[in-house]
Amino acid sequence: YRWLTDTWKDDQFDSLDKHTQWGIDFLERYAKFVKERIEIEQNYAKQLRNLVKKYCPKRSSKDEEPRFTSCIAFFNILNELNDYAGQREVVAEEMAHRVYGELMRYAHDLKTERKMHLQEGRKAQQYLDMCWKQMDNSKKKFERECREAEKAQQSYERLDNDTNATKADVEKAKQQLNLRTHMADENKNEYAAQLQNFNGEQHKHFYVVIPQIYKQLQEMDERRTIKLSECYRGFADSERKVIPIISKCLEGMILAAKSVDERRDSQMVVDSFKSGFEPPGDFPFEDYSQHIYRTISDGTISASKQESGKMDAKTTVGKAKGKLWLFGKKPKGPALEDFSHLPPEQRRKKLQQRIDELNRELQKESDQKEALNKMKDVYEKNPQMGDPGSLQPKLAETMNNIDRLRMEIHKNEVGLLFCSLYTFLFYSPEGSYTDDANQEVRGPPQQHSHHNEFDDEFEDDDPLPAIGHCKAIYPFDGHNEGTLAMKEGEVLYIIEEDKGDGWTRARRQNGEEGYVPTSYIDVTLEKNSKGAVTYI
Repeated sequence: YRWLTDTWKDDQFDSLDKHTQWGIDFLERYAKFVKERIEIEQNYAKQLRNLVKKYCPKRSSKDEEPRFTSCIAFFNILNELNDYAGQREVVAEEMAHRVYGELMRYAHDLKTERKMHLQEGRKAQQYLDMCWKQMDNSKKKFERECREAEKAQQSYERLDNDTNATKADVEKAKQQLNLRTHMADENKNEYAAQLQNFNGEQHKHFYVVIPQIYKQLQEMDERRTIKLSECYRGFADSERKVIPIISKCLEGMILAAKSVDERRDSQMVVDSFKSGFEPPGDFPFEDYSQHIYRTISDGTISASKQESGKMDAKTTVGKAKGKLWLFGKKPKGPALEDFSHLPPEQRRKKLQQRIDELNRELQKESDQKEALNKMKDVYEKNPQMGDPGSLQPKLAETMNNIDRLRMEIHKNEVGLLFCSLYTFLFYSPEGSYTDDANQEVRGPPQQHSHHNEFDDEFEDDDPLPAIGHCKAIYPFDGHNEGTLAMKEGEVLYIIEEDKGDGWTRARRQNGEEGYVPTSYIDVTLEKNSKGAVTYI
């Protein structure tokens, strides 16, 4: 290991201590970075969801539901954006679990392991220092005893050569020399033993203990580096996993954009605001110069006045034809329950919607009535299960609701029929409008049954021009008044289109006119023919 061969000789244990601490600090710094990134993702997702919530429609009623393709596309985009925000939350959760949580656990384990290795290294160093001190003390003691032995040697030699010295002094100096020499020999042996022990411990320290500790520190630091590499990869994988789903969200937004249909939206506007009124006629010329011609005879003036009166009456009726309302002028007050405040076409739609709603309510009440009757039969056959009389109030209430709903449906159906008939008599242009081809056909228009003085005013002297032709698919008897009998395969002229009531006005070549069921014929219209004009 490179740490063993390149660091121990220079005693870089403290440097390795600092390096491993730096490694842990760097790991924790990266963990802090990941934590802040997680907070960014969470805040981003939260802000996206709040944005979607802010712009999503509050559908408190059916009338507020989006109908235009551009609106539906925008709300689809909001749904996709909400899913996109969910994926950002998934990224944050994955980073928190796979990266941040793993880093914090590993950093804790790494600190514990590092502390253990450093303690072992310090203990080994302390033991080696203790061995060195013992060896150094024995060395110093041996050195001191050697100096004392030399002094004793010099003292003995001086007394031995001195003629004045007594024999006792010489003998005492000799004994002191022998003692110091013996002690020097003992300290020499002790020093040799301590030196040998220190050299052995030092060799073991630098070739066994410290290399093992350095190896463990190196492996620990390399594992830290590997863990960082894995977390870097997990950091990227957390987002890469959701890229396919995010791509689908973006594709959904593109599909929503492609689904916008300007023609369909325009047709919705037409259907929403179609009134059924005929455009107003031309204003008549009002001649204020008649009083100038006073020389003209009274008869002529009278005749002119009569003709003018007739013309004005005719014109007035013609003007009124384009502005007539079902019960007069359009009211400016609140919405009426019978929708008489709406234009004819819109009133017809509302009445039909109301009839459909009432029919659904009637079906619910009928189902409830049937369930109550079954329960009543069960109670009558098994009195222990309940009292049949207890169901009578609820059954009576249900019957009253059924009767009320039937009366409401009948009232609205009469209003719808009258609205269609009134529209046909007063507001139907030569080119008609259509709204719902699948609407239930209740019967042919009976214009003769409501014939009055207004019919005379609106009747044209010239027959209506043909706007196309049709071929009978099925035979029709035409027994009802105002209808026209036809045979299978017979070809007729079309003079008025189906106005939504299921009947088309046709004419034979001999001039006979009447209404035939639209579902019984194959219609071909001529776009450039006179009268083939559709009004909004």
